[in-house]
Amino acid sequence: MPTPTRLRLAGLAERLPERARTHLRQGYWTRLVPVLALVALATHVPSFARPVWSPDEGFLATQARMLADGGVLYDTVVDRKPPLLPWLYQACFAVFGSASLWPLRTLAVVAHLVTAILLASIARGRWGNRAGAGAGLLYLLVSIGLSPEDTQAATFEVFMLPAMVAAFRYAERRRWLAAGIAVALCSLTKQTGGAVLLPVLWMLLQDARRRGVRWPPALFKIGFGFAVPIALVAVILTKPKGFLFWVVTGSGDYASFGGAWLQMLGRAFGNLGILAAAGLGFLYPVGRRLWLEYRQRPLPVAGAEHGSTTDLWVWLLSSVVAVSVGFHFFGHYYLQLMPPLVLLGTGAVATSAIRWKPVLVYTTVAATVFWGLALGWPGEQMSRNTEVATAVAAQTTPKDTVLVWGMHPELYWLADRKPASRYLTAGFLTNYSGGKDGSPNVGEQFSVNNAWQTFDKELANGLPEVFVDDSGIAPYQPVLVPRIENLLDTHYEMIGVIGDTVVYRLKH
Repeated sequence: MPTPTRLRLAGLAERLPERARTHLRQGYWTRLVPVLALVALATHVPSFARPVWSPDEGFLATQARMLADGGVLYDTVVDRKPPLLPWLYQACFAVFGSASLWPLRTLAVVAHLVTAILLASIARGRWGNRAGAGAGLLYLLVSIGLSPEDTQAATFEVFMLPAMVAAFRYAERRRWLAAGIAVALCSLTKQTGGAVLLPVLWMLLQDARRRGVRWPPALFKIGFGFAVPIALVAVILTKPKGFLFWVVTGSGDYASFGGAWLQMLGRAFGNLGILAAAGLGFLYPVGRRLWLEYRQRPLPVAGAEHGSTTDLWVWLLSSVVAVSVGFHFFGHYYLQLMPPLVLLGTGAVATSAIRWKPVLVYTTVAATVFWGLALGWPGEQMSRNTEVATAVAAQTTPKDTVLVWGMHPELYWLADRKPASRYLTAGFLTNYSGGKDGSPNVGEQFSVNNAWQTFDKELANGLPEVFVDDSGIAPYQPVLVPRIENLLDTHYEMIGVIGDTVVYRLKH
């Protein structure tokens, strides 16, 4: 005869499937995450529409192929960026092949989804379920609110954001070791991601003051979590000297203000204006809240607790500083501003009488405009690069090397030819970067330390079969760089002109 205990266990076993189904129907995350995943994919469908969106993607793809061929990072393969994303590109190429960037674009969608989920978690903990869902949706909608070349590409900022938001979330929950590790991962994706350390430390100090506890043990956890991953990468997985130079100390001239300040300020305020237009739906409540506080009028609270957002403002300030470092103000830099802005907007809506519907409607309409813009984005540069790459491939064999004198390293990847030098853009040899046409700090004398000596040694081992002059009228065109002009006059003959790109072949 069954005992009462056995009867209770049998009844529980019978009810478990129904309870599980009820939980799935009522579960907050099981309902929200699929919606966020669908929105993340929908907003970034245009990213799969073209082979390459930006020179950064071309640089990473070429870099990954060089690493797969036995190149050594920060030695025979160089860049001013940390190693995590080049390694990710290399890993994807090893699994899926290097002919397409679709695996990286897929992972970029996943990175946006993870960022949205983390933001939803932060907002839910502060302002409730509706705010959590709103924050996740607002982020995904505004994540395409810049030039398509900046938002649809699988580049550093996109993969930096999940770790950045995770660092803030862990700090908010006083998980200091995890916060330090997240800051490290963020910094190893892009240096400026380390700026999130400022709000992490701010929250540590505020928590210690509020709870009346000592902060050194927690600070040690943050420092330990931050230092160990970076030390592992710098000392064991790469060459320490090379890592220190390329990631930390070797970008002084590149990050200088230079003389092109009008161009840089124009780009800074131009991209800020575009982002403001994309996010006006949730930025307006932030401005309204600040205005009411300035006028010392009480805020109308609608069912949500008015909590402090000082830590979010500290986060935004640190992100503004990060975007400004180097004075380049490229559009993709502004992706770093989006998470704290979204949370500030979410908090402003959740703690006021403003309804969610107009906020989401406006942001959806703006996202739709940017989505359509991405699908119809002009492809002249891509078409020209494809034509040049086809010509280069026709003039060479897979064993030949090629040198592209310009700022479009994707030509190497599109042509499927090996670079003749570790310096994949002319910027390493001249200190040129996009938008610095008026800078006086462009020329041979402003190159990366010992770059020309290394370059000469590389060419002494064998001249490239094809030389592509992609400089146009830039301040590093061959007539302004005597070494390159002499190289072309002595060893090469012109074989074609495509747009403003000139293709040369080695004299035999």
